Amino acid sequence: MNDKELLAERFEEHRDHLEAVAYRMLGSSAEAEDAVQEAWLRLGRANPGEIDNLGGWLTTVTGRICLDQLRSRTARREQPMDETFVPDPVIRPLSQADPEQEALHADSVGVALLVVLDRLEPDERLAFVLHDMFAVPFDDIAPVVERNAAATRQLASRARRRVRDATPPSEPDLGRQKEALDAFMAAARGGDFEALVAVLHPDVVLRADAGALVRGAAGSKTLRGAKAVAESALMFARYTAAARTVLVNDGVGLVSVVDGRVRSVMSVTVVDGRITGMYILADPERLERLEVPDDVV
Repeated sequence: MNDKELLAERFEEHRDHLEAVAYRMLGSSAEAEDAVQEAWLRLGRANPGEIDNLGGWLTTVTGRICLDQLRSRTARREQPMDETFVPDPVIRPLSQADPEQEALHADSVGVALLVVLDRLEPDERLAFVLHDMFAVPFDDIAPVVERNAAATRQLASRARRRVRDATPPSEPDLGRQKEALDAFMAAARGGDFEALVAVLHPDVVLRADAGALVRGAAGSKTLRGAKAVAESALMFARYTAAARTVLVNDGVGLVSVVDGRVRSVMSVTVVDGRITGMYILADPERLERLEVPDDVV
């Protein structure tokens, strides 16, 4: 095995970790893969002999690549992030759920948390993700955000407070999540408005992202309150009828499949047996790019 093949083998050992870092930074599986590929290209231009800790080097390089992408997004964005935006979900068959392993899964970060991370400033997000989620020392993060370690610590602290205050609580038990979602599906399919209201928290929030082309129109919307969400659920009951229960990121969710194509993906947050949050991605462009297991479609 020559040096290049050996380096490629060592890089592959870190790929899953790097994709997990990039996914938390960017909220997009496709963009995360691109960032990791760019990290590989940068490794090829570096001198491996001068890298003492390859995993740490790759993590900070991937973070820097993601930070550049986030800053570019912010510069292009003329208005604040639309409140209907839903990050790309990671879909797996429900049969793969293993409660003991779920917390260790590379992509076990909830869609609700990713929505909150999207509200952070790019530098805050980097400091929080690298330090709080991956235990990267502030001394290593500081050069990436062009600050000293103390200022970087402050970035992470500010992000931590914002995440803590904005992240909705959720039932961690997959079985209880599924019970609430099954009750929601049965009520929607049966056209039972009262049953729908009963399984929804009074202050439930529904966020539906149908894509940039229709954002702000009927397809993209944010609804608040059990009655408004129940009425919407009845209106779109045909999608619920075609839905399959799956794992969406770290919890139970729904994939609506019509004529062999994914039409929407929904994740939920559940507290005390009632649904408190619903996050629906229905953007055809982004759904087309999602990696969906064959046994789901």
